[in-house]
Amino acid sequence: MPELPEVEHVKRGIEPLVLNQRIEEVEFSNAVINGKEIGKDTIIKQIDLPMFKLYSEGYKITRVERRSKYILFHIETNDDQRVLVSHLGMSGGFFVVDTLDDIIVPNYKKHWHVNFKLSNGKQLIYSDIRRFGEIKNVADLSAHSSFSDMAPEPFDENAFAHFKHQLETKTYHKKPIKQVILDHKVIAGCGNIYACEALFNAKINPERSADSLNDDEQKRVFDEVVKVLRLGIENGGTSISSYRHADGKTGQMQNYLQVYKKKVCPVCGGPIQTKVIAGRNTHYCPQCQK
Repeated sequence: MPELPEVEHVKRGIEPLVLNQRIEEVEFSNAVINGKEIGKDTIIKQIDLPMFKLYSEGYKITRVERRSKYILFHIETNDDQRVLVSHLGMSGGFFVVDTLDDIIVPNYKKHWHVNFKLSNGKQLIYSDIRRFGEIKNVADLSAHSSFSDMAPEPFDENAFAHFKHQLETKTYHKKPIKQVILDHKVIAGCGNIYACEALFNAKINPERSADSLNDDEQKRVFDEVVKVLRLGIENGGTSISSYRHADGKTGQMQNYLQVYKKKVCPVCGGPIQTKVIAGRNTHYCPQCQK
């Protein structure tokens, strides 16, 4: 699943090509159309397709931002403002091309689902191989419940104070620290790969309960999450399975991973263990992480 660094790179690839462009037409794939006909919200969520077109076509894209793992397209006309809220799910991706045939990854070309045709002649295409992603068209973010209790961006100056406060609440006391840092109410945008890497770098066992961490360990965990997310951004995200940039190219962060899907610890040479924590495969070194 694309995590914060991957989504940030998709956003950066999209932004210069779509900013201040008007959405002339929105086209949907047969899978989206057929899904709606049988009562399934395939990709386009909580709004029917004619209304989605009504509240998108003729609107100008005035801002593109990333919030946690979401991409937000702020759109407006002379008398209305709305937000397209997109989550990439497991295998979603945006591509800005002249034609559909210009998408260089065959699976993404085949599995396109929403095509925003822009006033500069470009096409902003959302593709999703597994169809777990979503796009919502909302009047404002208050209509999207995920944003009401989301933690600050991990790079914000108040993010650590928020993290520390959350760890001290009863909700998280007995939960494994791995599970806690995956919760977007605690840290925004940290997914499974980066959580494994951060805990390895912090030398903290992922099964430890949140209330077992002292102040120094809490700070280490938070700082390492921020560091590994920054490293992920610097290296274009992690392309282990299907993730691609907006131009179809892969990220390079997979070349810098130390523990995720590894067999041998790069520090002590011992075996990396794998355990399911909160439903996610967790990779760690039992010798180095205490």
